[in-house]
Amino acid sequence: MRRMTRSRRTGKLGAGKGVFAAPGRLAAALAIALLAAACGDFDQPSLTRQELLDPETCADCHPDHYREWSGSMHAYSSDDPVFTAMNQRGQRETDGQLGDFCVKCHAPMAVLEGATTDGLDMESVPRELRGVTCYFCHSVDRVEDTHNNPLVLADDLAMRGGIRDPVDNGKHASAYSPLHNRDAAESSGLCGSCHDIVTDAGVHLERTYKEWQESLFGQDGPGHLSCNDCHMTGTPGVVADFDGVPLRRRNEHTFAGVDQALTDWPEKEGQLAAIARDLDPVLQPRICVEMDPTPQVRIRLDNVSSGHMWPSGASQDRRAWVEWIAYDEAGEVMAQGGVVEPGAPVVSLEGVDDNLWLLRDRTLDADGETTHMFWDVAEIESELLPPAVTNDRNDPAFYHAVEKFFSLPNVPTRVTMRVRMEPIGLDVIDDLVESDDLAPAVRDASVETLLTLAGSEKEWTLDGTGLFQCEPNIP
Repeated sequence: MRRMTRSRRTGKLGAGKGVFAAPGRLAAALAIALLAAACGDFDQPSLTRQELLDPETCADCHPDHYREWSGSMHAYSSDDPVFTAMNQRGQRETDGQLGDFCVKCHAPMAVLEGATTDGLDMESVPRELRGVTCYFCHSVDRVEDTHNNPLVLADDLAMRGGIRDPVDNGKHASAYSPLHNRDAAESSGLCGSCHDIVTDAGVHLERTYKEWQESLFGQDGPGHLSCNDCHMTGTPGVVADFDGVPLRRRNEHTFAGVDQALTDWPEKEGQLAAIARDLDPVLQPRICVEMDPTPQVRIRLDNVSSGHMWPSGASQDRRAWVEWIAYDEAGEVMAQGGVVEPGAPVVSLEGVDDNLWLLRDRTLDADGETTHMFWDVAEIESELLPPAVTNDRNDPAFYHAVEKFFSLPNVPTRVTMRVRMEPIGLDVIDDLVESDDLAPAVRDASVETLLTLAGSEKEWTLDGTGLFQCEPNIP
């Protein structure tokens, strides 16, 4: 199908570049008529396909969306030095067999436009094709699978969204799509199917979408929440800076998770604030000291508000753990677990700290040895927190919290705890630095990404009567 577009400069009609071809003027006229029926009456759009490919074009009418996106990990995904290093090493160690496995998710338009085949030349790829762009997401017409970016784009230049009655803007055609409507069940497929990764060896490496589908949040009925309900917070606002646009629900475009930019990147403070806002209340912690029959710390973690395992995403690379410290009457440390020296990877405590509670996916190669490189992974041992799967308190599955007990030499007077996280484990970073695929300076930046969940900071104290009270109460 040849699309007719109007040049912003000359106003003349010309044939646009199409991915799918349907010969004949009748087909072109029919396509335009069908689009008009789907999108409502509109003047001939002025933006060309090339202009729509560039996110900066969107900034003219959608400044807030663009600002938030420009600082997001979607925008950063192909500039991320860890992506570059991992892809470079993977291409080398697989003799190029990795192909577009990484880059088709990290820079999908660059692959679709033929600007790269393996992501090794991203520096020469035009800026507007890097990352996960506005055009890519808002052109999705259908989802054909559950993993590895199975999204199929339309070629009609209509920007799709969740608004059922888009306003004629004269810039581009607009169309409603349930895939872009957070209230529609199918909308999570657009997001989730890019956030599930299955390797060529059949290993389900990243399982966020599958985890969500199996959780309470992914089921029909009370408790259902789409990906966008959590990761694209909606607030009243103007979705486009254009005359006649009414007040709508505007979806935030920070796409906050836990990953952060490791190089200079815009909107970093806003991104960090969004991460803290969404991450801090995810876990409900409990801490207590009991006699059974000797003193022990009892810590419970309940994944109450994430619609998937925690941590999720690249769980093979993430490192989350519980740090706890018990003090005696003199204020001296009696016992501890998960206390890491500044700048040291938390895995340095494995085999040394018997009180370490580490949350991660352990990835093993065919010989059962730990590997950081996903193309070598043959098996995964999961040590993550499960999500809620039911609202029925009579269902045993309702109780999904995980508890650990740690022995103490004596009864403490105070115990503190908090949950900490390396979005990308420093041991993974060190491995990439050692292979000369990652600059040492990135390691320094990675140290600064260490997260502490504010909602996990708890303190237990022995009350004046010597009773063992829990904080908060553990039944």
